[in-house]
Formats: sequence, C-alpha cells, structure tokens
Amino acid sequence: MFKNLDPLLHSQVRLAIMTILLNVKSAEFSYLLENIETSKGNLSFQITKLKEAKYIQVRKSFRNNYPLTTLKITEIGINAYENYIDAMNDYFNKSQANG
Repeated sequence: MFKNLDPLLHSQVRLAIMTILLNVKSAEFSYLLENIETSKGNLSFQITKLKEAKYIQVRKSFRNNYPLTTLKITEIGINAYENYIDAMNDYFNKSQANG
C-alpha cells in the first residue's frame, strides 16, 4: 500500500517554498521570488494556500516605506513536509524493490 501524498505539497512552487523555508529562519518574498521560477502573482497565491493550511506564517511590515513580506515555516509545516518526504521515499523504495 502506498502512503498518501499531501496534495498541498504536491505542487512544484509550494514544495519549493517549503524547502527554502525549512533551511532558513525566515525568508522575504523577494528572496523566494529570486529562487523560485514563477510570477509574483503565482507566488502570492501559493503562499496564501500554505498560510491557510497553517504551514507557514506570513508577516507584513514596512522597510523604508516599502511593503515587506517575511515568511517562516511552522511546526505544522515542518511535520507536513517531513511526512511528505517520507511518503515520497516510500514510493521510491517500492519502485526499487520491484525493479
């Protein structure tokens, strides 16, 4: 039996966001935009999805009168990410066992 994959993380952009946030204390929107091949609008949309699931925290503030969005992964997000990776590894292990 295969483990269920989290449909929220089974998206290239959302998985990239989570992978980056897992390895830093926090990241600014502009940093994510520079490191993920997507548009501003799509990045914003995917961030909203992760925020609604409580996988990330989003803090909006200002720096020198310019809007600043900072993101941080939550414990819920870390657990979801680790479960997703475990499930993917299960898929790979099963394919190697049958190959």
